[in-house]
Amino acid sequence: MAEVLVYVDHVDGAVRKPTLELLTLARRLGDPVAVALGPGAEATAATLGEHGATRVLTVDATEFGEYLVVPKVDALQAAYEAVSPAAVLVTSSAEAKEVAARLAVRIGSGVITDATDLEAGEQGPVATQSAFAASFTTKSRVLKGTPVITVKPNSAPVEPAPAAGAVEPLAVSFSEKATGTKVVSRTPRESTGRPELTEAAIVVSGGRGVNGADNFEIIEALADSLGAAVGASRAAVDAGWYPHTNQVGQTGKSVSPQLYIANGISGAIQHRAGMQTSKTIVAVNKDDEAPIFDLVDYGVVGDLFDVVPQLTEEITTRKG
Repeated sequence: MAEVLVYVDHVDGAVRKPTLELLTLARRLGDPVAVALGPGAEATAATLGEHGATRVLTVDATEFGEYLVVPKVDALQAAYEAVSPAAVLVTSSAEAKEVAARLAVRIGSGVITDATDLEAGEQGPVATQSAFAASFTTKSRVLKGTPVITVKPNSAPVEPAPAAGAVEPLAVSFSEKATGTKVVSRTPRESTGRPELTEAAIVVSGGRGVNGADNFEIIEALADSLGAAVGASRAAVDAGWYPHTNQVGQTGKSVSPQLYIANGISGAIQHRAGMQTSKTIVAVNKDDEAPIFDLVDYGVVGDLFDVVPQLTEEITTRKG
């Protein structure tokens, strides 16, 4: 059976959920071979093996931490040359998409980004994508070379499927360009205790209707009652009410959770582009003609300052 390379997103050996989703999709196409780079790479093997990885190619080097992107491309290219896979799967984070694009150029292949589903086809993997701000759903496949495909988080379930997960060292020769851009400092982002926005199963967002930074407390309270991430529209971010790192939309982050709750968000195309692939969408808005209501599964016409606290209280009560 053909092998499929899966680029592992991990932090010191802790595998992040989108990678486990990639393994589920990879098993539809062939035998997953994981590529884990950097500190803790070998520690990922147990988790990856539990979720279908037949092999785990690992390498640690100072280049991965000291320099940007290119060392990872070098390593993934070395894995590609060692395995000759049927496809290469990567998560759709900003950095990983750059890695995927650079790899595709090097190996002379086509690249598909932000896939929301994958299936095996007679002529290679077929990827489902959302196009034109998610107004259309398309199916695409790469016509040249080995498909390099990035997949959005929450596109597939995490399904355990025990496999060997055998650890194998990967030999990498770093190119001259690998040391071209050096990381001179890092500032850890302060943890909120909430899920990562792009990976969260539930996202609660606030927009212009929240009407102030202090009022985002009620959005956060609802999110915390659901164990959700907090998002914001561009209008709220531009007004300085919430950090840009939490912006959902075409110029922010793209999310695809199981549940998306939009509060005081009109539903401009810029925002819809970043959340329209959510599985279930709920909106709270006092304007019954807001464009967001054309998109939702459930809509509440009402003042969010009345609706959201009641919803939070009801959820808290039922959980208690």
